[in-house]
Amino acid sequence: MPRIPLPRLVFILLASLLLSSCALFANRDPLNVQVAGIEPLPGEGLELRLALKLRVQNPNTSAVAYDGLALSLEVNGRELASGVSDQRGEVPRFGERLITVPMTLSAFAVARQVLGLADPTPLERVPYVLRGKLAGGAFGVHRFVEKGTLELGDFGPYRSDIYRP
Repeated sequence: MPRIPLPRLVFILLASLLLSSCALFANRDPLNVQVAGIEPLPGEGLELRLALKLRVQNPNTSAVAYDGLALSLEVNGRELASGVSDQRGEVPRFGERLITVPMTLSAFAVARQVLGLADPTPLERVPYVLRGKLAGGAFGVHRFVEKGTLELGDFGPYRSDIYRP
C-alpha cells in the first residue's frame, strides 16, 4: 500500500475541513431588521440626535452574537443620518431583540433634505434606505438593508390639490 507524504495528507485534511465548514454556514438566512421606533435625544450645537429602535429577528437555528452596530439612513436619495453603538448582546435562535442606536443628523444634512423637498412636484411618498451591520460573534459581520417609503399623505408640502401657484 503506498504511503501518502505528510504534507499532502495535511493538505487533504485541511481542504476537507474547509469544505465541510462552508457547507455548515451555507444555509443561514439573513436577519430581518425593521425600524420599531424613534425618540429624540439631546443634541450638541447644530446637530439633531435621535434614538432609533431596531427590531432584529433571527430566522436561523443558531443564535447570533454581536458586539457592535453601525447604521446609515438615506432619505429621498440623500444621506440623512448615521449612528454607531458598541452594544453587546445576542439575538436568540428563532427569536428577536430590540436594539436602540443613537443617530446623528447634521444641520447640513437636514438642510439638504429641506432643499430636496422644495421641488414643486407633488410628493406623497418619500423613499428611505437603512443600511447597517451587526459586528462580531462567531459568524462575523451581518449586513442588512431595509428599504421602504414614508407616506406623507395630507402632510406633503406641495400636494397638487392644495398648492396652486
